[in-house]
Amino acid sequence: MTLTQRLIELALIFLRLGVTAFGGPAAHIGMFHDEFVKRRGWLTDEHFLDLLGATNLIPGPSSTEMTMHIGYIRAGWRGLLVAGACFIIPAALIVLLLAWFYQTFGTTPAVDGLLYGIKPVVIAVIAQAIWTLGRKAVKTPMLGAVGLMVFVLYWLGLNEIALLLGAAVFVMIIQNIRRAPNAILILMPLAQTITVTLNELFLTFFKIGALIYGSGYVLLAFLRTDFIERLGWLTDQQLLDAVAIGQFTPGPLFTTATFIGYQLLGVPGAIVATLGIFLPGFILVLLTNPLIPKLRQSRWTGSLLDGVNVAAIGLMAAVTVEIAQAALIDLLTLILTVAAAVLLIRFRVNSTWLILGGGMIGLLSRLLSQ
Repeated sequence: MTLTQRLIELALIFLRLGVTAFGGPAAHIGMFHDEFVKRRGWLTDEHFLDLLGATNLIPGPSSTEMTMHIGYIRAGWRGLLVAGACFIIPAALIVLLLAWFYQTFGTTPAVDGLLYGIKPVVIAVIAQAIWTLGRKAVKTPMLGAVGLMVFVLYWLGLNEIALLLGAAVFVMIIQNIRRAPNAILILMPLAQTITVTLNELFLTFFKIGALIYGSGYVLLAFLRTDFIERLGWLTDQQLLDAVAIGQFTPGPLFTTATFIGYQLLGVPGAIVATLGIFLPGFILVLLTNPLIPKLRQSRWTGSLLDGVNVAAIGLMAAVTVEIAQAALIDLLTLILTVAAAVLLIRFRVNSTWLILGGGMIGLLSRLLSQ
């Protein structure tokens, strides 16, 4: 297959995923595992896990950075650009459309029925990925215990980044302490005038994209600090609406930036904000992808990856439980989850079509109940 053919292949796959990847980062990871490990065989489970671990060690949206890693492996730096852009653009366009609805009518189209059917399917997709990747990540009883501890501590309210880094350092020390017993590990006021410019909008989102770790709650904190407290460009309600739209649309949550940019400066603002928040991820993945095999070859950094990997599995499991509590609310949603799991595991049905099917069933169910 030529480079051009690979780039076209990447574009088509990630455009499809960009339209159907509902459910947040954990669901995205499950869909990518199904698509690129189980169905296409582009990556082994071990390589997929190491890429996942690497995305958790750098700032930015981890699932979007996974698309860039996969694109880089398939077609070099051009593949990185194509895969990342094709995953981001559909979601950004959907958010842009909703931003127009919001600004024009003060509301957004109802999506309750769609999400009612999608969420149960997402649970099955994530659970299958956790089971498969977990068997590869848990190489020893100690790693299994670390993953379980991360799961428990997440529910006790500990910060997910602290859990990832803490697990990584703990595993690195424990696995290497016998080899190197003497090793030492080194571990604003509200704006008075509101003047929105494209340059400042870009730089603000670029800073956020270059610094942010963690979940949508962390993104909300960053956005509130900059856009409400420091710049005074948004109200709390506008910010909450922006994050909500980023959460229920497919693709990366960071397309919240698209919504905010449109509210502030129309289409140019949406474009600039989207470029600003995602550009650091492209740069970081381009710099770190060639280093991942070297990290695995080193005993110390290989152990660090082992710790991050089991912590990531523990966090995915915790997020799955959270989604399940909100999604499995009646008999139909339970049936959808079980049916999706059977179709995914026994008949290897593509997770994209399962999610679309779940959404259609959810819409139909809500229409019939009215």
